[in-house]
Amino acid sequence: MDIPDLLAKVESHAMTLGLFESVNTHEPKGAPANGLTVAIWVDRVFPSQTLSGLASTTAILVFNVRIYSPMLAEPQDMIDPEMTAATDTLLNAYSGDFQLSGSTMAVDLLGMDGQPLTAQAGYINQDNRLFRVMTIVVPLIVDNAWTQAA
Repeated sequence: MDIPDLLAKVESHAMTLGLFESVNTHEPKGAPANGLTVAIWVDRVFPSQTLSGLASTTAILVFNVRIYSPMLAEPQDMIDPEMTAATDTLLNAYSGDFQLSGSTMAVDLLGMDGQPLTAQAGYINQDNRLFRVMTIVVPLIVDNAWTQAA
């Protein structure tokens, strides 16, 4: 399983949309910049119990794609609409590139192996700055990730 390649493919959707001031492939250690920022990182990797076979294991690779917006952005009434529009655009991009250009069996849109593609809104305090965030969970099904041997 080529995790750096899969990360790059998940990242490319965010980069090519032109919605974000910056796109990072790590969870930020400090407060993001002003405007919409997105950060992408691996959340979990585990074998699929339902899709693995006797010769190879199918893996589930879950990325977090988190969009950040400063809570003091103006106009404040546009924070959630901009965040929701960016989320919708990313969800549409992952749905439209269902196999990440052939690199995966699928983006698990509907949760055929448990975790579906989802987005959850919230707030994060980082470096004493409050951010509105939307965390998109992007589960990838990677067939034949690992060979089983006796």
